[in-house]
Amino acid sequence: MSPTTPTAPDSEEALIAAIAAGYEGLSRQLKQIGTYVEQHRGQLGIQSIQQVAEQCEVQPSAVIRFAKHFGFTGFTEMQKLFRDGLARHISPSRDYQSRIRNAIESGAKDLTGADIVHAVIGGGIAGMEELQSSLQEPSFEEAVDLLFHADTVWLMASRRSFAISTYLAYALQHTDKRVQHITALGNMQDGQLRGLRPGDVMVAISFAPYAAETESIVADAHARGARIICITDSSLSPMARFAQTSILVNETSVFGFRALTNTMAVVQSLFMALAYRLELQYEPTRPRAS
Repeated sequence: MSPTTPTAPDSEEALIAAIAAGYEGLSRQLKQIGTYVEQHRGQLGIQSIQQVAEQCEVQPSAVIRFAKHFGFTGFTEMQKLFRDGLARHISPSRDYQSRIRNAIESGAKDLTGADIVHAVIGGGIAGMEELQSSLQEPSFEEAVDLLFHADTVWLMASRRSFAISTYLAYALQHTDKRVQHITALGNMQDGQLRGLRPGDVMVAISFAPYAAETESIVADAHARGARIICITDSSLSPMARFAQTSILVNETSVFGFRALTNTMAVVQSLFMALAYRLELQYEPTRPRAS
């Protein structure tokens, strides 16, 4: 091996970290492959190079080039990283989604309302099980710590994620934090950000396809000195590069509709963990002895 050849990562986590660190310097095709690897690591242990190439819309030679870029001899050696954790990463939610998709494609159009609600509940349960096994605890703890030390917390989310930021705005009002919820009402999000100060903390929530207004606000807030907590589905998302910490959440999709179950659980847990930390600092005033 020549001195200029990079050492291949020895774990899934190390490879994902290497992809994230060098992402901006990759070609367009290698970025596509890197994003796919990061988001579909649970499938890479069993997919052929042709399947990976097809999903990434590239030629198999590009997949080999990607593997060699990160120090592997080829696709097969890189794939070995993902086989040890195969049972953990092939989650019930993905199997569930496959069964639902097959049912729809096979012409199952006589579903009752009860069938649909049980499908949604089942998908939610499977998604929560996957979240529990995949949650990156250090990132979550860092997010709690940032919120704990913040004087002012800014919240930014749009479209599907707006309901999540609205809940968090409500919950944080039960603390002594100053809470600024950027609603983007009337497309006035830039003006709403005007009061942000260096050291403020922003919680930004967005999932693919990422909301352009959220990405713009996050970039602006970062430039003004805010510390960013990003809740998203990929460490390669356009907001993650600005984040102090990123909490990665993948939602299940039932009948083409993505859930909010996992994201709401993460946000509720953030608030509860913060409230617990704040309560530990509470010291009731005792009357002085006369």
